[in-house]
Amino acid sequence: MTHGILIHEPDDDVGVAVADLAAGTEIGAVTLEGQPVATVRLVDAVPLGHKVAMRDIPKGKDVTEYGRVIGVATKAAPKGGHVHTHCLTTKRWTS
Repeated sequence: MTHGILIHEPDDDVGVAVADLAAGTEIGAVTLEGQPVATVRLVDAVPLGHKVAMRDIPKGKDVTEYGRVIGVATKAAPKGGHVHTHCLTTKRWTS
């Protein structure tokens, strides 16, 4: 299995593509230490450096990366989907 997603914490909702990833590809995710975490089938093409949903993310859900909330889903993102500004907004600077 090829590993193409880096995940910071095993329970994170998203991981980061370490290369351009093609839709339909089954790809593995590993931690920073190289430990396998999960495998996902990509439903979207995901460019290098962009986020991949590691599980279904419903609209309105807080999204975690680095073990902490990084934003909220403005649209649902399926497992293996591309997560970026089209479906995620920051919660920074909101009270």
